[in-house]
Amino acid sequence: MGESSAAVRFTILGPVAARRGGVELELGGRQQRLVLALLLANAGSVVGLSDLVDTIWNQDPPTSAVNVVHRYIGTLRRLIEPDLPVRAVGGYLIRHAAGYRLRVDEDSLDLLSFRRLVAQARAAAEPGAAVRWYAQALALWRGACGSGLDPESRTHPAFAAIEAECTHAVRDAADTALRGGRPRLMIPALRQAAGQHPLDEALQARLILALAADGRQAEALQTFQQVRGRLADELGIDPSPELLDAYDRLLHQRTSAEWRGDAAAPPDPVSGPAVPPPDGGEETAGQAISRPTPAQLPPDHPFFGGRADLLARAQALLDEDRRQGRATVALALYGMAGIGKSTLAIHLGHRLAAAYPDGQLYADLRGFAAHERAMSPAEALRGFLDSLGVPPESVPTELHALAGLYRSILAGRQMLLVIDNCRDFEHVRHLLPSTPGCLAIVTSRNQLTGLVSSGRAHPLPVGPPPPEEAQEYLVRRLGAARLAGEPAAVAQIIAGSGRLPRALAVVAARAAALPDAPLAVFAAQLKASPSGAAATRRWPYAATGHGPGDRNMPSLRWN
Repeated sequence: MGESSAAVRFTILGPVAARRGGVELELGGRQQRLVLALLLANAGSVVGLSDLVDTIWNQDPPTSAVNVVHRYIGTLRRLIEPDLPVRAVGGYLIRHAAGYRLRVDEDSLDLLSFRRLVAQARAAAEPGAAVRWYAQALALWRGACGSGLDPESRTHPAFAAIEAECTHAVRDAADTALRGGRPRLMIPALRQAAGQHPLDEALQARLILALAADGRQAEALQTFQQVRGRLADELGIDPSPELLDAYDRLLHQRTSAEWRGDAAAPPDPVSGPAVPPPDGGEETAGQAISRPTPAQLPPDHPFFGGRADLLARAQALLDEDRRQGRATVALALYGMAGIGKSTLAIHLGHRLAAAYPDGQLYADLRGFAAHERAMSPAEALRGFLDSLGVPPESVPTELHALAGLYRSILAGRQMLLVIDNCRDFEHVRHLLPSTPGCLAIVTSRNQLTGLVSSGRAHPLPVGPPPPEEAQEYLVRRLGAARLAGEPAAVAQIIAGSGRLPRALAVVAARAAALPDAPLAVFAAQLKASPSGAAATRRWPYAATGHGPGDRNMPSLRWN
């Protein structure tokens, strides 16, 4: 980046700050500081103008919002590069068609330095070296990501995902330190992370084990009692198997040599160690643990087929992110009405479900329903919390409190979410997980540029299937023999439907209900529809057996 660029250092792992020559720069007001924070959190990736506007003004931006963002960028550019000539672009804040990015590297941004050190720790062959790398990485954290920003802004997925990176690194570091017999080095980082995430039982379990392994059994026992009380008071739930396993190891002084972290399977909820609670109660661990594992995915479509390119693309993106140590928040499937997004998302969810053993959540937000009210994010969160076992009396009423509780419960878990028919990024952002172990599959008719520009979601545009896949679908529904007798009618149905899966499903359902009718009849009726394939959007869809999609269409009369 050059010598002048290297003179500026940015921090996001704690308060948002910029320093030149050790002197902190005055970053301006709340909104301008938030613009810089979003650019830093995306670490060199483009942040869309729509995402900046939505985050700064939430759902009520002024008409001048885009111009205000441009003005903030100009002010930040002059602040970072005070000697820059008028109208010069400079070396830091780079304009793109969709938005802006901040050019940074490992020497100028603490987040990138943190990621490099964590990667070195995970690649280290010797536990002692790994612990030292982890200690250097975690020492860069000076508080919650973006601390100093207003609480509502800090719920943005970009900040939440960075917090999740830290939490994941702390857990890995603690596991490595416990295996290597060096727990003391990780206790400060564990304390800080556990304090910021008091309901993350995986962190609390490791803090208990590290304290006990360092000879601080009384402090470890007190920590367990505090966590157990907090879970009961705030969530109305009992400790998880992992937390109870840590307590059992504490009591039996098995805190380091046998610890394997996530590699060890948690004790079975029924047959696990029956450890009495510290207050002397009679309830055993086996009786205390009863956490639901939601399995909410709608049934996979019995006639699903094809879409091999999209399924392979989704898997390749997830595999590459795992190899690179990136945290994928979501896969964003978008396309026109009737293109098969919902059916594809549900099928993909079933394919991926085994990788998310803590369960699957599903919500149809009805963002494009003509005759039903769209589901609000708060309604969806209440439904998720209920499915996760949170008693009604413990569920907050305010949206950001709901989202905070929801993300706290997901922390440390491996869960899959399918969020269907969202209008835009604002409709879905509070429902997105913030931990590396979770994934959301989101569908929309819109491109969800705000979600994609966050850098933690992959877009998957869904178009019509090729003609051969459309014909294979009709074969699965109607049988090869019936299609073989009328190849011209089959070709007309495929062409007349525009290869829209919904249109094909409606025609196939009609033809299946009238097995003696020639397919040419249905091809002719489709051709005679006033607007051709577009008319199928008004045809009844409930009988086709497909995913939720749009279920609010009036019937079209068939002659």
